[in-house]
Amino acid sequence: MRPLLPRRRHRRAVAAPVLAAALATAAGCADVEGLRDDGDLGTVHAPQTLWKDIRPSPPGPGEQAGAAAVVPGLPKATSRSMRDVNAPAVVRADITAAARQDGGTGRLVDPRAVRRLALCTQAVDGGPDCPVRPPVFHDVTGDGRDELITAVDIDGRISELRVYTVRDDGSIARILSRRAVLEGVEVAAEHLSVREPTPNPKKVSVSDYVWNPETGTMDLAELTLDECPPLKTGSTPCTAIRG
Repeated sequence: MRPLLPRRRHRRAVAAPVLAAALATAAGCADVEGLRDDGDLGTVHAPQTLWKDIRPSPPGPGEQAGAAAVVPGLPKATSRSMRDVNAPAVVRADITAAARQDGGTGRLVDPRAVRRLALCTQAVDGGPDCPVRPPVFHDVTGDGRDELITAVDIDGRISELRVYTVRDDGSIARILSRRAVLEGVEVAAEHLSVREPTPNPKKVSVSDYVWNPETGTMDLAELTLDECPPLKTGSTPCTAIRG
């Protein structure tokens, strides 16, 4: 009798799957017909830096479009509420000052915005031809007071998005400015999200802004890509950026 033989066969039976798994891991893939070679998967290359010796000049004073700035030429908001302020008047004062500051170069505001604002009347809503969007009031700074969110539509596609707040001294300050193709603007709690088209018609870029008490501005917190919503009857699909 050979009592050890069955034990040897048992050990081989256990070792075979372990060996096969190890070979499969080393070789790459395995299927019912055995091991398969996926071939050369290519070589990983380090990124190549282009024009590494060329750097843009730093922005001069007031040349940062998103920087906070008190809007000149406006009376103090004694109620400390943007709801009691004439929205088109605030936008007109801000954009006129920005255009004067950048000399029409477009660094701070689209040069066409001033001409477009000339269509606004002295009415509270700016009149039927005013390109200023209806005001939206929402607390994005967390101080319990609503900010003013609006935009100036320039040419049917480009818009100048603006957010304003009332400071403790009653002055009105711009806390966000953004030139964009506004595929959508969403606000929730203290977040403001701007959706813009991308070269891929199935994707939109989503910029999420949050209040920064240290800088007194709405700062970019996250930039992501999102799927365009499914096309429904009567809806507008995401439009790709065209070069």
